Amino acid sequence: MSKKDNMTDLSFDFDFLDKVIIGIGEVSQITGIPTRRIRYWEDKGIITSLTEEEGKNRRYDYKNIKKMLLIKELLEEGYTLDASAEKVKKRMEMIEQTLKKLKKAAADNGYK
Repeated sequence: MSKKDNMTDLSFDFDFLDKVIIGIGEVSQITGIPTRRIRYWEDKGIITSLTEEEGKNRRYDYKNIKKMLLIKELLEEGYTLDASAEKVKKRMEMIEQTLKKLKKAAADNGYK
């Protein structure tokens, strides 16, 4: 991957992704998902906000925004919300397990 590709491909800019925390209004604008729907998904336990106090503006990290986009895509393909949420949950678990294996393999081979 060239240096130019690295600068334009934010999906691999892990420092940036770790710092992404966006309010519900901005998430709605960026993703096209209405705030009411985002709140509903959170009430159902499908996504979680970083907001700790009741009445504060809900804020979301990259992981939850990614979940929202995947669910939106599956809903557009005709899946139900429950089926979409379950499919996304399994996908996220599979990715997490794979990353853990990669991290272990890297550590076993002397990489940090």
